Amino acid sequence: LAAALLVTMADTPELMDEDEPFFSNLDIFLFSLIAGLLVYWLIFLPQNRSCIGKNIVVFYGSQTGTAEEFSNRLSKDAHRYGMKGMSADPEEYDMSELSRLPEIENSLAIFCMATYGEGDPTDNSQDFYDWLQEGDADFTGVKYTVFALGNKTYEHYNAMGKYVDKRLAELGAQRIFDLGMGDDDGNLEEDFVSWREQFWPAVCEHFGVEATGEESSIRQYELKVHSDLNMNKIYTGEVGRLKSFENQKPPFDSKNPFLAPVSVNRKLNKAGDRHLMHLELDITGSKIRYESGDHVAVYPINDSVIVSRIGEVLGVDLDTVISLNNLDEESNKKHPFPCPSTYRTALTHYLDITNPPRTNVLYELAQYATEPKEQENMRKMASSSPEGKALYQSWVLDSCRNILAILEDLPSLRPPIDHLCELLPRLQARYYSIASSSKVHPNSIHICAVVVEYETKTGRVNKGVATNWLKSKMPTDNGHKATVPMYIRKSQFRLPFKSTNPVIMVGPGTGIAPFMGFVQERGWLKEQGKEVGETVLYYGCRHKNEDFLYQEELEEFEKTGVLTALNVAFSRDQAEKVYVQHLLKKSKEAVWRLVHTDNAHIYICGDARNMARDVQNAFYEIAEELGGLSRAQAVDYIKKLMTKGRYSQDVWS
Repeated sequence: LAAALLVTMADTPELMDEDEPFFSNLDIFLFSLIAGLLVYWLIFLPQNRSCIGKNIVVFYGSQTGTAEEFSNRLSKDAHRYGMKGMSADPEEYDMSELSRLPEIENSLAIFCMATYGEGDPTDNSQDFYDWLQEGDADFTGVKYTVFALGNKTYEHYNAMGKYVDKRLAELGAQRIFDLGMGDDDGNLEEDFVSWREQFWPAVCEHFGVEATGEESSIRQYELKVHSDLNMNKIYTGEVGRLKSFENQKPPFDSKNPFLAPVSVNRKLNKAGDRHLMHLELDITGSKIRYESGDHVAVYPINDSVIVSRIGEVLGVDLDTVISLNNLDEESNKKHPFPCPSTYRTALTHYLDITNPPRTNVLYELAQYATEPKEQENMRKMASSSPEGKALYQSWVLDSCRNILAILEDLPSLRPPIDHLCELLPRLQARYYSIASSSKVHPNSIHICAVVVEYETKTGRVNKGVATNWLKSKMPTDNGHKATVPMYIRKSQFRLPFKSTNPVIMVGPGTGIAPFMGFVQERGWLKEQGKEVGETVLYYGCRHKNEDFLYQEELEEFEKTGVLTALNVAFSRDQAEKVYVQHLLKKSKEAVWRLVHTDNAHIYICGDARNMARDVQNAFYEIAEELGGLSRAQAVDYIKKLMTKGRYSQDVWS
């Protein structure tokens, strides 16, 4: 109101004359007042959207995009049953509004919840998780179901999905279908499809509705081709704000990554057929802060050869400027990726074109196969029949066929490129354990990674998107500085608060990464005159003369006493394979003393499926033998260490 009066007075000086009526220029006053209220609403009021108005609301907790993908599929399914469905990010909604859902006839809330790290919520569901823990909402009358996404090789399998399922019931909500359990160590797609095929008949029975019989493809977006758009209004790879790569503004996060110049890119291994690399990203002036144990997320780009080949096979001009606009005007998701853009930009920066496509993509594309047998096989692979599942497993997954390989091997399949772009999932950021300490390298983030490259059963060579892209990022490229879009993801993988606590680190291969940061930090603490507990490392590689990563640095740390003990397993330098778990058992007395008597913290980094499990079993055996415990007691002993934060894992599958 004050601003409106000031503007009015500035524009009409006669208002200051006491002989004039105060609101002689009422239009200016009202316009200023409305503008002021609008600015206030935009800046100060919470931007929580409403999800009320739909029958089916599918919330997703997603870190790598899979839960979001499943959420989109379920919301599209709803239309086949005459319902209105929408996919929703809990971060963007006032979740207390769920209590109003029963006001809508035949309403249902579905939760596709992924578990991240050590049983943690994903970034976008953290606030929802905190609210569920603290809140006392009354969800009486709210009908819900949960599909959980996780990996059985992890200690806290599907913890987030289980928690949401249990907590909603405690708050009075009614579960109308059993919790679905998706295991990414097996076949996550198959788990989801099997659950979904039982879920929808249960929904129909519960609400007394029937499928419309509409099984053909339902488009979610419509294509708009731009012929005369200003080039400054077209996205060229930015994740969020247009031109954010040209005009960088902190704070930097997943929607606003920092373009970090590459200052170092060197090969770590001395020989062998693999390429292991060490990169250093310069974060000077970015205001980015990190701690040892955090992850750096990088946004890679796809191989231009694959992108061009897709355009060639489909016979399209990839430089056509397009937008894909959501047909549901009420949806908060206006486009599947930043638009307007070109097909080339979408396939290069925004879409996942290298992973084997999921069954729903095959199902929707099948209509475009003009050869009956090819169409039949695509539909079969998308079905839940044992024969179809086996065909999908062998022809797509086991053969590592990406979308280009499928188009090349099915000559009659030539879908419209806009529908293909609608169906392909988003290209996700890749996470790497930071291999440096901010105490020693405040303006630099180090990455240690192995370049992924392998031959498939079809004779094609598949390359890891991020690692091959990073490999090409040399500090100077024709006089220009090579940059990497990145941001920091905080982790619970932390050195003990007390520097006097001993640490036992187990990390074979590139699992050494966070421990380089840990050791650097312990060395820095020593230099500051702090008392530092024993620092013990168990590291493993194939051959001492080939892939002993950071050998010189580690041996120097041992020489100066920063590393109390450097135990290295060279698995292939002798007839019998030797791994880190063997070295742990070999020094079991020292290990048990550190853990049981000296309150050591244990850290494991690397492969979840084999190494982490084998190392955990080694600790069970040491506890049994030297602690005089039964296997059940030993398991309980280690689980208590985990609960206390003294046994931490940073593992991947």
